[in-house]
Amino acid sequence: EKIAAYAPLAGTPGFLKSLETACFGEYKPDAHIRAVATPGGTGAVKHAICNYANTGDSILVGDWYWSPYATIAEEIGKKIETFTLFNEEGNFNIASFKEHFEALMKKQKRVLTILNTPAHNPTGYSISNEEWDEILNIFKDAAKDENNRVVLLVDTAYIDFAGIGLEKRSFFKKFSNLPENLFVMIAYSMSKGYTMYGMRSGAAIGISSNEDIAIEFQYSCMHSGRANWSNGTRGAMEVMSSIYADPAKLNAYLEEVKETKQLLQARAKIFVDEAERIGLKTLTYRDGFFITIEHPEPKKLMEELTKQNLYLVSLKKGIRFAICAVSGEKCKKAAGIIKNTIDKLNS
Repeated sequence: EKIAAYAPLAGTPGFLKSLETACFGEYKPDAHIRAVATPGGTGAVKHAICNYANTGDSILVGDWYWSPYATIAEEIGKKIETFTLFNEEGNFNIASFKEHFEALMKKQKRVLTILNTPAHNPTGYSISNEEWDEILNIFKDAAKDENNRVVLLVDTAYIDFAGIGLEKRSFFKKFSNLPENLFVMIAYSMSKGYTMYGMRSGAAIGISSNEDIAIEFQYSCMHSGRANWSNGTRGAMEVMSSIYADPAKLNAYLEEVKETKQLLQARAKIFVDEAERIGLKTLTYRDGFFITIEHPEPKKLMEELTKQNLYLVSLKKGIRFAICAVSGEKCKKAAGIIKNTIDKLNS
């Protein structure tokens, strides 16, 4: 019955109760919060793009982004505009972000921004708390005009594998007491932190200083969910509910996540250290499953690496290496293969 029965449109009560703790930890913002279950974090992205951007408008993302953002936007008559994610020091390019955001706001009066952090896919970048302060100052300045609508979606798909403990969640507190016309959504996923990719479970979480706006968000997402996929996967919701209702299960779960996170971080360090030693330039990595190498001919590079049994994902401007799926020994070896292959292509 717990697996096969329909779930309520918003999600089971136990899931929704567990969700805030699972997502925010000790850093729950001082705000009105509502949530709706979705099929993975992708469902939350769909809700945000569908309900919080106007037809024909552009959605702002970094120039390194998860390609389904564009797929979802294009399917429903919206576009993607990119700002330059990294500055010359390899940090968040606040100047480029400000320029593109303000230009879009002047043009549209409503701007949805998607920031994938912490543990950004594909680069592994995590926005620092200091960078968050700068970003939110830009949003707050725009919100001074009551005719503007500032909408932020934070895609936290990989958050469970960021940082040492829960410290990479501390930015959530910054979403407390925001202007009413600055609305924040979180795309939360069970795929990574619970290794439940195929079960398709996650949530869209709305955060607002205005309770009516938060309630409107919940009902809008329930309506869209009913129209697109009916309801969420009850079995996955029951797993989370069961874990968070039992201290012994929760402790066992958290310990397993900690061990897996340490394994991931060890592999990342091996690859990054070896890349630095041999002169293989990567984009800034801080957390997560992937490390990206910029290259002008990514498909050609990928094809050459495939001949050597090294399988990477080709992006528009580079290639993505999945440290999450490769042993530490092979992470070190892979860095050398990539560097040698790039050198051969350049010769």
